[in-house]
Amino acid sequence: MDQDFDEFAFETRAIRAGIERSDQGEHAEAIYATSSFVFASAAEAAARFAGEQPGNIYSRFTNPTVRMFERRLAALEGGAACVATSSGMSAILAVCMALLRQGDQVVAARGLFGTTTSLLSQYLTRFGVAVRFVPATDYAAWQQAIDSGPTRLLIIETPTNPLSEVLDIRRLADLAHAAGARLVVDNCFCTPALQRPLALGADLIVHSATKYLDGQGRCLGGAVVGDAETVGKEVFGFLRTAGPTLSPFNAWVFLKGLETLSLRMRAHSEHAMALARWLQEQPGVSRVHYPGLPDHPQHALAAAQQSAFGGMVSFELAGGKAAAWRLIDATRLISITANLGDTKSTITHPATTTHGRLGAEDRAAAGITDGLLRLSVGLEAVDDLIRDLARGLD
Repeated sequence: MDQDFDEFAFETRAIRAGIERSDQGEHAEAIYATSSFVFASAAEAAARFAGEQPGNIYSRFTNPTVRMFERRLAALEGGAACVATSSGMSAILAVCMALLRQGDQVVAARGLFGTTTSLLSQYLTRFGVAVRFVPATDYAAWQQAIDSGPTRLLIIETPTNPLSEVLDIRRLADLAHAAGARLVVDNCFCTPALQRPLALGADLIVHSATKYLDGQGRCLGGAVVGDAETVGKEVFGFLRTAGPTLSPFNAWVFLKGLETLSLRMRAHSEHAMALARWLQEQPGVSRVHYPGLPDHPQHALAAAQQSAFGGMVSFELAGGKAAAWRLIDATRLISITANLGDTKSTITHPATTTHGRLGAEDRAAAGITDGLLRLSVGLEAVDDLIRDLARGLD
């Protein structure tokens, strides 16, 4: 289906954009479970490999089901191109490997997801790329870091994981562009249903499709969205060569997930707001991190650049690690797992799981305290979730 969907609403694009029907006329998107594709002639094969003729070659980098997911996500984010990958981390790696070289500098928010921080600081630096971390919302520190070297990429999450700090995308895009750099935004927490960073000046978006894009914790996958040159050629070139490839089946699952993305994100946001307000009233809770709360430091910014506040809530217990583990172990409904973005609510202790590989000093700098818990609020009845959390708080 080659129809241009720019004129349609988000919900329509999430269901209809990107569909390619075969000559069988299937209504639902097909799963093309094949490793390779047959050419009509030697000349056609040569033309496709040379890039002179469009068409499928090999499922490492050309597959119709994967392409449908890429086109649909690009339509939702407002990008010209999308490259799907095997995981969210491979999406971030693909951006770095495609766009950086020895001597370049990356400036990243200190509040990044723990594994992203490890990728940048422990592995990217081995190849002669300098990495500087700055406090997420200290824009003077961003400017100082950018000026300290040949900065090529700024990498942020907004809201951050797990403290839900909200970064000013337009302001950071302006800082990046003034220095000849690109701004990369991890849009995992909000998804395009709640936030569209490209419209705010960002250059690239990365996703862990494993999270809200799927929405039911079924498959691993990732994606990079941006312009036709950077993503469609440079990032795609890395994928074609290195092969962090999304499987056709996983792409099909994500296509189905996108169909309900808008509905789910609104419901996640409503449930998270209710739980955040309830947590604020509990005597054992010393602090609640949720952008929808009026006392959140970036509440006004979140309200301006997001259409809702998302499904992630983190909160701190006065009793530290012992109290946090006691609450986790007392739950009977909420799943104890590090995944997020699921219809099932999940809870984790970042200091000993998602950010456990960071040193104590790095965790402290990122605000990851021993009493911090991260809650991915699902779609169960809010009253049931409150009763489950109350069991541990009591």
